[in-house]
Parts: sequence; C-alpha cells; structure tokens
Amino acid sequence: MKILMSKTELELFMGKEFPQVSQNFKILSLDLGQISLKMDISYEHLRPGNTISGPTMFMLADISFYLVTLSLIGPKSLTVTTNCSINFLRKPDNKYLTSKARVLKIGKTLSVGDVLIFSNDKINPVAHANLTYSIPKN
Repeated sequence: MKILMSKTELELFMGKEFPQVSQNFKILSLDLGQISLKMDISYEHLRPGNTISGPTMFMLADISFYLVTLSLIGPKSLTVTTNCSINFLRKPDNKYLTSKARVLKIGKTLSVGDVLIFSNDKINPVAHANLTYSIPKN
C-alpha cells in the first residue's frame, strides 16, 4: 500500500469533481491510510438548538473516507459509499469540525475504515462512523 494521490492532488480533484462543496473542506494532514480534514460551518449546516446537523457530520465523514480511499487507489471518481453507520456521541459546537479518517482494510473492490469527528471545543469525538466504499474496476 502506498500513497497515490498527494494532498494537493486531492484538493485539485475535489475542486474539479465536487466544486459545490469543496470550498467547505481543508485537508489538514495526509499519511499512509490516514487523513484529517477541517470543515468550516455556516448557517445552512445548523439545526434547531444552534448545533450542527447530523447530515453535515455525515458529509464530513463521507468526504473524509472518500479522500483517504482515493489517496490509496488514485483518482477513481466513481468510487462510492456502500455502507455507513454513524454514531452521534455529543453535541458539537457550531464553529467548525475536524475529522480523522483511516483505512482499516483495502482490497481490489472494497475499502473499509472509520472516521472520528471532533468539535473545536471538545477533546473527545462528537461522532464516529464506520464506512465501506466500493472501488470500480477501472
């Protein structure tokens, strides 16, 4: 296993393939099978109670795992989520979120791993997701 896409290549890929959301995310670090992202939060990400919505946290988990998977397989844009289970652990602050994603196992057709999501005001994670991605043949 080796890194096939750098931080810069992943950022350019996101800007090209997902311009509608790419500006919300910044890659903080990339290592072999691991990535950390920061997501800026704005009004549309909030729900009643002035907290970050579940779909927003899901989006961060999904994009984090997508990018860490692509870092290992290259720019295969049709790599898709086949399963995600997310646990919301605590109420996050409404400023920004960070994620730490890791690939636990990668094969020819599947990538399996997890993502921890943190709020800027908490030491412990606010959410934990387990994900599986399907990798296209070409």
